[in-house]
Parts: sequence; structure tokens; C-alpha cells
Amino acid sequence: MKLSQAGELSLLEILKKRFGQRSRGVLVGIGDDAAVIRAEKNILLTTDMMVEGVHFDLSWTTPFQLGFKLVSVNISDIYAMGGKPQYILLNFSTHRNSTRKLFDRFFDGVEEALKTYGVKLIGGDISSADRIMLSLTAIGTAGKSLKRKGARIGDRIYVTGTLGDSACGLALLKKIQRTIDFTKRGKKGLPVAWDIAAPLLRRHLLPIARNPKRISGTATAMIDISDGLLIDLSRLCKESGVGARIRAMDIPFSEEMKMTSACLGISALDLALSGGEDYELLFTASAKAEAEAFCIGEITRSGIAVVDEHGKKINVSARGYQHFSSQG
Repeated sequence: MKLSQAGELSLLEILKKRFGQRSRGVLVGIGDDAAVIRAEKNILLTTDMMVEGVHFDLSWTTPFQLGFKLVSVNISDIYAMGGKPQYILLNFSTHRNSTRKLFDRFFDGVEEALKTYGVKLIGGDISSADRIMLSLTAIGTAGKSLKRKGARIGDRIYVTGTLGDSACGLALLKKIQRTIDFTKRGKKGLPVAWDIAAPLLRRHLLPIARNPKRISGTATAMIDISDGLLIDLSRLCKESGVGARIRAMDIPFSEEMKMTSACLGISALDLALSGGEDYELLFTASAKAEAEAFCIGEITRSGIAVVDEHGKKINVSARGYQHFSSQG
């Protein structure tokens, strides 16, 4: 069935039935002019768009993966502020001739992500468009929010996990030009074994946002890595009025990424520095603090430098994804 045959009101009723269960703190949910929630702490709000042909390609992304990733991307922003995600509002636009199957599978992915993070869908909108255009607003709470501003000279710089995996997964998808079913094993078109490729593909298609619970009490400033380590570090440094020195040999790489990047002829360091969409947390902490993460450098007075094991500066540029950039 095409969505044009179902109609907007019918689709909204489907979502109301599927996601409309009340929870403690939601006074009014899906079905009214606005949702009503009870707030007891500081409210965190973030929003992101995903547009077909800009943020994703259906040649290698399934509707389920798209729905899951859309939620994760926004939850990551709430986590990056040291917050607890609670609710989302979702706007869904697609071509009127899109199928009901696409609609259902997209919201299957959304629902799976909501279960993963313990979050409720409380409203949104549906519209027709010439392509898939999505917008999600995440709402969270925090006793004390962490900002990009707060890093001090001498602080250590940390990341919560390996970098470059998502960008390496994307490189694989561009090579094979097909969607991936993680319930099946298949090497078709892949230049490396399935067990090596699968974690990288999953990291790009079904990313899991990193919960800051164990580090938020230690961090002095924080940001999530969405557009690449160098770009996101430069944003944190700019807001804090400081610089940074990164030790290339201390950046954590997964074995899968190192093997696959070598096979593809791509620099593992370039993927880690500029790849983006890893959704790890990048944060700073006092030199006296003990943080459960990978220390990759320290905050300096000015400038951003990447150095090798001998302390020699490596020539790199803060590449990464930027909208409206000729290199984006």
C-alpha cells in the first residue's frame, strides 16, 4: 500500500496507537496540539535533520537503520551535555508514493532505538515531500549540564572509544553499493571478511550513543564526535578559549578499522581525525582526575596540533563534514 492511499490521519492514528502509551511525566502525549510534560530539573533541547541525498543514501541504508540512527544522533547530543534523554518529537516527510512498508520499517527502527535509550515519542508531524526529510527533537534533563566551554590549560583530552570506525564503514558501503542485513552473514562485494566488516558497518548504520554517566562528574567540557575529531575538538577549544595537542599514537583504533583501511588504501589516521559519525564523547578533565576513557592529549594555550611519537607535528587539516562547504 502507498502512503497516499493510507492518508495522513490514518498514519497518525497508527503512530498514536503504537507510541501513545502514557508514562510518568507525560501529562499529554500524541494526539493533542502539543505535548505536556512535567519538568523537575533543567531541560535540555536539541534537534537534528536528516535529508535524503545529503545525510543518507537508500542504496545502502534501510528504513529501519535510518529510524534507529535518527534517534541515536539526537540522543548523543543530550548525552554530550551530561543529560538524561527522556522524550522525542519527530517530523517525517516522504514522497506520497512511498510504501507503507517503508513507513512501518522506519518506525520499527525508531521504536528499537526508543527501547535502547528508555525514551518516549510524544509527538511530531507527517508531511509529503519530494524526498525523505526527517527532523527529530530530543528532550532531556540534567542537574548540571556540561558545555563545550570549560576546558582549562593543562586539562587532559579524552575520547570514550575507538575513532574512524563509522567512516570506514561508510567507505565499505560506498564500495559495495547495497544494504546490509545484520541477521545474515555475507561477504558479497566486501573486500574483507564479514567478521571484520560487520562492526564497522554497524557503527555507521546503527550507531549507539555513549552514555556519559561514568564520566560526567569528571569532565570539565564535552562534545560528541559527529563531524570528525579535529572539527569537533576545534569547536570545544574555540568555546573554551584554549588550544590542544593531540598525540596521534594514543588515538584508539579498532583492529577492524586498521585492517579494512589498509585493504582500501585509506589512511587510518585520516579516518580517525576527520571521518565523523562515531558518536563517541570527546571531553576534557583535570590532570589530577582519573577518567574511564582514552587519553589522547592535553589542552594548551592556543592552536591545535597533532604530533607523532617523537613529538613532531603532523601536517593535518581540520577536515570533516560541514554543511554548505565546497568540501562537505
